Amino acid sequence: MEVSLITREEAKPFILNIHYAHRMPSISYAFGLFDNDELIGVCTYGKPASYTLCNGVCGKENSKYVWELNRLVLKYNRQNEASYFISRTLKMLPKPMIIVSYADEEQNHRGIIYQATNFIYTGVSPKQKYYKLKTTEETKGYRRRARMSKEKIVKEYGIDFVQEYFSSNKYRYVYFIGSKVEKKRFKKALKYKVLLTPTQSE
Repeated sequence: MEVSLITREEAKPFILNIHYAHRMPSISYAFGLFDNDELIGVCTYGKPASYTLCNGVCGKENSKYVWELNRLVLKYNRQNEASYFISRTLKMLPKPMIIVSYADEEQNHRGIIYQATNFIYTGVSPKQKYYKLKTTEETKGYRRRARMSKEKIVKEYGIDFVQEYFSSNKYRYVYFIGSKVEKKRFKKALKYKVLLTPTQSE
């Protein structure tokens, strides 16, 4: 198997059709896992939209180095494919970087792959409140716009069409890329506690 950079368009069918979120994230680096000439996996990295996250990992002074591993999709998900794939992509990214990634409890994910690739487990991220357009007979044609701000929903449809929901619990993992000096500096600046992994603590 080989790993190489691919385009956003090449990654798109995997993300939209196979990944459980069925939604395109912000992508700055996209990698493909190839078995001979067949694309069998996609791994993408992007800048997190949340300034709070970027500043909160290792402080504001290191926020520019924070990136998120935001999609990992495997067509077959055979044994050791995921850990091999992630390990290779981490070596191909620019240096230095602070990588954050999440395992979604709602999908029964605990981050075993991140543990296998030496990510640091830093606990469960707090649930976030979101709003979306309530699906009714009047709004079913607007399902693609389901995630909207509360203000916009109220303005366009009225308060009765606001549906509140919360994100699921997500296990948060961090990985440092760089020289020994850079990694040591990032680890010293880490604002989260380094914890036992979910599987170790059970």
